[in-house]
Parts: sequence; C-alpha cells; structure tokens
Amino acid sequence: MKKDPPKPYRKPLRPRAMQTHEVRIISGLFKRTKLAVADKPGLRPTPDRVRETLFNWLGQDLTGWRCLDAFAGTGALGFESASRGAKAVQLVENDPALVAQLKRVIEQLKLTGVQVLRGDGLAALRQALPASLEVVFLDPPFDSEVFDAVVQAAGQAVTVSGFVYLEAPTRWTDERLQAAHLQVVRYLKAGAVHAHLLQRNDAAGV
Repeated sequence: MKKDPPKPYRKPLRPRAMQTHEVRIISGLFKRTKLAVADKPGLRPTPDRVRETLFNWLGQDLTGWRCLDAFAGTGALGFESASRGAKAVQLVENDPALVAQLKRVIEQLKLTGVQVLRGDGLAALRQALPASLEVVFLDPPFDSEVFDAVVQAAGQAVTVSGFVYLEAPTRWTDERLQAAHLQVVRYLKAGAVHAHLLQRNDAAGV
C-alpha cells in the first residue's frame, strides 16, 4: 500500500498582536509627548488638526481649569488640557486595556491632577456637581445612541461661562441643543468628524 508523502511542517500561527499607533501632545508642558493608540474597533482619536483648532478656541492657557473627558480613549484631550495647565482632569473610560494605558501615561508624566475612572461617561457626567467644570469633552463612539443624553448632562455640569466640546458624525444645530441650554459657538468639519464648541445660552450675559 502506497503511503501519502509527509506534509511539510508549518509553524503554528501566533495570535495577531494588537497594533499600536501614536498621537502627540501638541503644546504646553508635555509638548511632543507620544501617546499610544491601540488598534481597537471604534477607537478614533481626535485628529491633530482638530485638536489644535479646539485648543485655539479654548485659549492656549487652561491654568486652573477643571475638565472631564467622558469618553477618554487615548486620553489625548485630557492630557492636552493638563499640559496646558488644567488643575483637575478626569478621564472616564470603560475599556480595561485603555484604562491601564491611561494610568501608565499618568505615571510616566507624574501627573497629580489627572485621574482615571473606569466606567460610563454618561453616568460620570450625571454624578458631576452642577456648574462644576470649565470644559467637558464629548467624543462618544459614532454608532452609539448616547449623544443627546450626554450633551444634556454636560450642559448641566459646566459653569455658566464653561464649554462643551462635541465630536459627532453629523452637524448639530442650536435647535437640537435647546433642551440642554447650549448653543454652537464654533464649528469645524474635518473628514467624517463634525467638531462643535458649545456654550450655555446664558453665557453671553455673564
């Protein structure tokens, strides 16, 4: 009986390692510091151009500001704020691997005013004291259904003269923001990103 020839040896396939990319802090104390970006579904760091524009809108100096990044991801917005002098930054993230990465960056940069909370961004906003924050960053997954709820909660959490930054897959109008008592004061479209800087309706009277 003729035997089949032996099959050639094939090295077992290894699980694909998670690919990482980088974004850089644009300005401030930690200018040019690299932040790792894991190749995870739905993780979409704010593009450099948009971040640069955002912090031009906010002003380069955030000394003394209290900030909350409700969907932190890489933490780029929160770390950028800390680099520019913010005294308290809370990073809220639900993914355990991203939480661990955020904590590593805090340790690396020896940041005392930045805290990481593993949890839900909407819940964190609802737990924030009313009018307790100078800026809230909102960058939920584009396919999520929390946009209206988080904008509403953010409108209550910011001070009268504070700001809400919103990234969304579509442009928001003042009519949609009425329930949150917010209005659009700056807007930018970059690719698929619609970037909005929002402020309370009564801010003009301050």
